[in-house]
Amino acid sequence: MPNNGFFARFIGYTLAGILLVLFLHSFFYHYFPNALQLGLFPDQDKQESAEPRVVQARGNLAEDEKSTIELFENTRDSVVFITTRQRVMDAWTRNIFSVPSGTGSGFIWDDQGHIITNLHVVKGASEATVRLADGRDYKAALVGASPAHDIAVLKIGIGFQRPAPVPIGTSSDLKVGQKVFAIGNPFGLDWTLTTGIVSALDRSLPGGDGRSIDNLIQTDAAINPGNSGGPLLDSAGRLIGINTAIYSPSGASAGIGFAVPVDTVNRVVPQIISRGKYIRPAMGITVDSKLNNRLTQYLKVNGVVILNISPGSAADEAGLRGATLTPEGNIIANDIIIAIEGKPTDSVEKLLNRIDSYKVGDTIKITVLRNNDKVEVPVTLQPGE
Repeated sequence: MPNNGFFARFIGYTLAGILLVLFLHSFFYHYFPNALQLGLFPDQDKQESAEPRVVQARGNLAEDEKSTIELFENTRDSVVFITTRQRVMDAWTRNIFSVPSGTGSGFIWDDQGHIITNLHVVKGASEATVRLADGRDYKAALVGASPAHDIAVLKIGIGFQRPAPVPIGTSSDLKVGQKVFAIGNPFGLDWTLTTGIVSALDRSLPGGDGRSIDNLIQTDAAINPGNSGGPLLDSAGRLIGINTAIYSPSGASAGIGFAVPVDTVNRVVPQIISRGKYIRPAMGITVDSKLNNRLTQYLKVNGVVILNISPGSAADEAGLRGATLTPEGNIIANDIIIAIEGKPTDSVEKLLNRIDSYKVGDTIKITVLRNNDKVEVPVTLQPGE
């Protein structure tokens, strides 16, 4: 039989619930009219008007912002976007294809259309295209390069509306903590500005010819793949270096970037333009890095042992002495170079880079350890190989 008591209770509870909801709705609507606006009791029929927020006046830019904007706008046209291609052969058809191989940055050096970049940006490429800030593209020719400095010089034929060259500064008076600005094309994102400071000076990295690249500027300005070859500027907008490398396990910026100092660039580039290559200054001596480490450890000295002197060389004319080889095959050190112009020279790499900071024809003071005595010898540098 039907349970009439159950149905009666069910209907009673349902009616009570409906009455309670209606009561609460009326109560909140009367005493708390904002409840509907908060969405507690949505009213489908009510439409509210909404207007954009009032924009607040910004005010004047800070002075450092103005100077940064001005620096970028003055330099942007002097920075270029470099794309390279490489020829590859299909193993099956033997057809030759040209495929993209990379991107990088560079900058206008002079009014003759010379472009400065890193050698590793164009190394191995069969062709390179330089894009100016106004969108014009030019095929570039390789003038020459210096693997020891990771510097390459390209040339484009600009017939009109030549962008101004980047103003040249100096790197000899840089101070840790001063502001720097990098412009380049990281990850193909063209004409990107990043800022930072000089983090350290006189850093070293392995170079392309097995020697280290010394005297590098370290900066925390964000430098990523694609920034290579772009300019590093001081707060006056002058070139102080070429962004060349980053230190990062992930391959992206980790706050440690390096730049070839402009004093090196200004010494190397004119030779590349005039001769197609850089001729390093030399003395005409023979040294060996691995052997030197063993010899100096045995002798307990910090310096570079001169192994041999080329006859008629600058070192020979200056009276420097090479090592002596005994009949038993032992090496007896005679002159050990310990300083150049008063700067300590404790490795072959440092010796070569100290000499490289001078020009062929310069006379420099070499301090050698000879028979436990310090002797200063002037040497006029000659062209190296």
